[in-house]
Amino acid sequence: MPVTTEVRVRYAETDQMGVVYYANYLVWFEVGRVELLRALGFSYSVLETEHECILPVVEATCRYRSSARYDDQILIETRPALLRGSVLRFAYRILRKGSGDAEPTLLAEGETTHVVCDDQMKKKPLPEHYAAALRGMMAEK
Repeated sequence: MPVTTEVRVRYAETDQMGVVYYANYLVWFEVGRVELLRALGFSYSVLETEHECILPVVEATCRYRSSARYDDQILIETRPALLRGSVLRFAYRILRKGSGDAEPTLLAEGETTHVVCDDQMKKKPLPEHYAAALRGMMAEK
């Protein structure tokens, strides 16, 4: 089951035609990741400061399906897709919230792949309580 985060498209996220600039979808992926950890009772800042772990992005993909525009209400669906050793992958779907009974419209979908590292960029394992929570989420259908 993904964690869903709702945001409203800000004017600064659009080009002069009022369409969301493509790189902002990657920013929304990050919002989704942070909120997924928060929903599990964790925080990125604690992961960094207390556990001395960073999660650099080593690969990002995004497939654009439809345009988002200024003032749209956006749903960011985020779920862990892979946890193998120090490699962690998240999957995302960005949707325009439907009005009334209307179904949301898929705007984009993608993934980010991360390697758990220390501050010297050396691989290290994800703390077990984080890993266990993410594995539990992946086991849910």
